Amino acid sequence: MHYWLLKSEPAGYSIDDLAKHKKQTDKWEGVRNFQARNMLRDDMHAGDHAFFYHSSCAEPGIVGMVNIVKAGYPDPTQFDPGSKYYDPKSTDEKPIWYTVDVQLIKKFKTIISLAAIKHDPQLATMQLVKRGNRLSVMPVSSIEWQTILDMTS
Repeated sequence: MHYWLLKSEPAGYSIDDLAKHKKQTDKWEGVRNFQARNMLRDDMHAGDHAFFYHSSCAEPGIVGMVNIVKAGYPDPTQFDPGSKYYDPKSTDEKPIWYTVDVQLIKKFKTIISLAAIKHDPQLATMQLVKRGNRLSVMPVSSIEWQTILDMTS
């Protein structure tokens, strides 16, 4: 099993939006960064877990946990001219962008704030806190995963 962190701006798509979906499952669509795309396409597998992170908001932080229930497949929004994620360079034969399906495991009672994450010495090397890292998908080590889980209790 691998661990991940998935960032989303809650004004666009929040953990509460995921909770409203049938079986609390939805596509993690709209990723338009090649490095993040490669992780979605090549490295994420069904059964992996991820933290759901709210970014670009009053209190950025980890708000819950999801399970990857379907490994990477072509993001259908890239083919839809009506979608804000449409990419005219993508074709069925050569898709550019990928998505995974996620299912809500748990919404945390309190946010694990970015400030709290930065303050914990065990999380000092976490990609999330590295200067200039703006990826919406990033790996989380098993030590980082457990450290953050310990912060939820």
